[in-house]
Amino acid sequence: MQIRFDNKVVLLTGGGGGIGRASALAFASAGAKVAVTDRDVAAGEETTAQVKALGAEALFIAADVMQAAQVQAMVAQVVAHFGRLDCAFNNAGIEEEHMRLADCEEATFDRIMGVNVKGVWLCMKYQIAQMLAQGGGAIVNTASVAGLVGAPKMSAYSASKHAVIGLTKSAAVEYGRKGIRVNAVCPGVIRTVMLERAVQADPKVAATVAGAHPIGRIGEPDEVAAAVLWLSSDASSFVTGLAHTVDGGLTSI
Repeated sequence: MQIRFDNKVVLLTGGGGGIGRASALAFASAGAKVAVTDRDVAAGEETTAQVKALGAEALFIAADVMQAAQVQAMVAQVVAHFGRLDCAFNNAGIEEEHMRLADCEEATFDRIMGVNVKGVWLCMKYQIAQMLAQGGGAIVNTASVAGLVGAPKMSAYSASKHAVIGLTKSAAVEYGRKGIRVNAVCPGVIRTVMLERAVQADPKVAATVAGAHPIGRIGEPDEVAAAVLWLSSDASSFVTGLAHTVDGGLTSI
């Protein structure tokens, strides 16, 4: 089955690279009109340029998902430009800790929860309001396998991703009868900037995490993007409240 998004409008946060960029390009290739957002203007504009190079309509919006006014304005700008909002991929997120819980600084905890939890909550708040007004839509949030199991030396990150899954399931129940589906993707270790930072800190990490996945390798951003597109499409029309793993079997161990 070929998944298409012709004449559909898609909003992605954290679109400046990695899973966000791969998803933006995948949506564009499937016919969508794509709004890319990121705090990193240069990275976001580069993704937008790549989307346009595929022949798709695209818009870049610089936004901090922790700021309610910016998120509200972001959604309003998408609707003003494209006329509606059919799908949203809330992908913006950070991880800044590789330490035991008692060693994590309060400021680090607050920053992780601010972006990963408050950011997703704010995005859904304003996206859902628009989708209610127009009669439906689909939302996908980026959680993590760390939202399904414990993650040593990443307690705040793990807590934030458990919270994303809780927000996802609650919203799915609340708005299912209003034509709004809400799901989450839970990636394993994916070849992104986050992984690059971890490898720079400890070169042994790459081989260790690759071997931890039963499939025997690290995942690619395109593989997560494929799941995001399916969850956003009519092909998954009876799917909501799902925390969908894309983890090479990691959580099956």
